[in-house]
Amino acid sequence: MTKRQVSRPHDEGVVESLREDPEFAAVYLNEVIKDGDQPELLRLLRLVANAGGGIAKIAETAGLNKTSLYRMLSDKGNPELRSFLAILAAAGLRMQIEPLPTTKAKRRPAARTTARR
Repeated sequence: MTKRQVSRPHDEGVVESLREDPEFAAVYLNEVIKDGDQPELLRLLRLVANAGGGIAKIAETAGLNKTSLYRMLSDKGNPELRSFLAILAAAGLRMQIEPLPTTKAKRRPAARTTARR
């Protein structure tokens, strides 16, 4: 007898993958950030929060109000950077800045400071 494949919602599978593999979560978030699609980023942050134990647990860990967190992660949400970073940290992730691969940073001379005497 063959085992029957059972289908499940896509988001449920993504939450499981986010929970089991922090590296997957980081790569997925980085790709969405690269694309600059804010609604997709908020949707993914909701999934990250669910993977991290749910909105209530993430809100508590991040020191955020649960109701405010629901609003921040809604389709029309607009979390502040501080809240965004707190959500990531509560889920065991962090944001990192790196140069774009196609541009080379131009070196600028160090700013000169003049000490007052």
